[in-house]
Amino acid sequence: MRIEDEIKQPVFKDDYQKGYINLVYTAGWLQQQQACAFREFDITLPQFNILRILRGQHPKPATVNLLIERMLDKTSNASRIVDKLEAKHLVTRTVCPSNRRAVDIRITDTGLDLLHRMDEGVMKQHHGLQNLTADEAAQFNRLLDKIRD
Repeated sequence: MRIEDEIKQPVFKDDYQKGYINLVYTAGWLQQQQACAFREFDITLPQFNILRILRGQHPKPATVNLLIERMLDKTSNASRIVDKLEAKHLVTRTVCPSNRRAVDIRITDTGLDLLHRMDEGVMKQHHGLQNLTADEAAQFNRLLDKIRD
């Protein structure tokens, strides 16, 4: 559906304004789609993001600083998210033996199992991106990278 129809705005100042509004609207739409899909696993997008980072580090530990560096949403509170994941037994936190001020964070087997189940279901959905051809998806990625340059 066209952005004009989605937000009931038939005219934009120019294609740059339309593109910006379209991008912001679509980002929100994608987050809603993911939130709905993640609900059955009792997990949020920031929690999922941290678990994926930890899986990439596995079996090595991560620090909160490493998580913050790699998170998709830089405004998320990584420490608070780790607290919630620890309460769900998806991660562990231990004091680093070589630096008592640092804390090592690791994904648990339960966390790895959850990601595996999510990979089989939720992550196979491309939330609209499957409507693009391979060439369009590559161009889409180049354009998004160009916007951030």
